Amino acid sequence: MTAAVLTEPATPGQSGTHRTRRRAFGGGNPIVYGLALVVVAVTVGPVLYGVLGGFRTNAQLAENPAGLPDPWVLTNYAKVLTSGTFWQYALNSTVIAVTTTAIVVVFGIMAAYPLARYQFRGREQLFLVFVLGLLFPVTVAIIPLFILVTGSLHLGNTWWGVALPQAAFALPMTVVILRPFLQALPDELEEAALLDGASRIGFFWRILVPLSGPGMVTVGVLAFVGSWNAYLLPLLLLQGDMKTLPLGVADFSSEHASDTAGVFAFTTLAMIPALVFFLAMQKRIVNGLQGAVKG
Repeated sequence: MTAAVLTEPATPGQSGTHRTRRRAFGGGNPIVYGLALVVVAVTVGPVLYGVLGGFRTNAQLAENPAGLPDPWVLTNYAKVLTSGTFWQYALNSTVIAVTTTAIVVVFGIMAAYPLARYQFRGREQLFLVFVLGLLFPVTVAIIPLFILVTGSLHLGNTWWGVALPQAAFALPMTVVILRPFLQALPDELEEAALLDGASRIGFFWRILVPLSGPGMVTVGVLAFVGSWNAYLLPLLLLQGDMKTLPLGVADFSSEHASDTAGVFAFTTLAMIPALVFFLAMQKRIVNGLQGAVKG
């Protein structure tokens, strides 16, 4: 009797455990999936609407704004791609974004290295300066920047005039991400390199920089996308043929306000490079951020 009493509750308990595991790992919470679908729809919906809108005519948009292209029209995209102005804007955005990214990655890793690997007085206070830099967006210093770049440095309406301030405001985030990543590298690795005759600089370039690839890719992608989408600083510093694609989108929208389909096509082509670049590098971004968090 005792054995029967002890063994009978075991089966319901085990089945309850299996049911709990199935609920935890199988179906999931419908509310969570519903909220995720809403977020995806709100985020991706406008992008898809703009992409599909570029394949429609203005008459189709006026007749049925929420419909699909019927028939599909390639004229809007072809008109933008054959425009010399679009490619000039794209060249300006590319040069400024690449320059900004190169400055951020090179100087960011050089600034994060001593803050992560050296022991000196005031190290944490110096790192706190970079942390406080996250609290000051470029909009706060836009007027002094305009005076400094155009008046003192004479870099107004140039690529460098936009790239340098953008890199300066991206450096705090770069140092904050790279410092814990570099701290996670074992000290024994540096000690072994020094015993083999490598100098501090040699260890930095030959060992630390290659091992810091995921973190450098992360900050590089963030700097590139941020520079590509920048609007306010280029708006104040660039004119004429030196404008970037975000400014070109605004100008095209103003000049062709009645050509809604053309505006959709221009906007879609302007956002594709940064979007594709970000999606292609998203796994590396996650790996770099995970390394920074672990550090």
